[in-house]
Amino acid sequence: MTERAQLDARRLLCPMPVIKTQNRVAELENGAELEVICTDPGVLHDIPAWCRVNGHEVLETGRRENEIFVVLRVSHS
Repeated sequence: MTERAQLDARRLLCPMPVIKTQNRVAELENGAELEVICTDPGVLHDIPAWCRVNGHEVLETGRRENEIFVVLRVSHS
């Protein structure tokens, strides 16, 4: 099973969750999974849009209590 890294982007507002995601993805290997945990509901649009532009795959999005999460698979071209 692929190890899943986590990024805590709670209490950050746009564009910081996307910038933090971009920086964390740059540190990960091709094929790694990253779960981004946020409180800004805008990430449900912003991070998948960033993934489409940069070739990463969104595996799952959702909400848990007062938090939003996005799980992506890293794809370095």
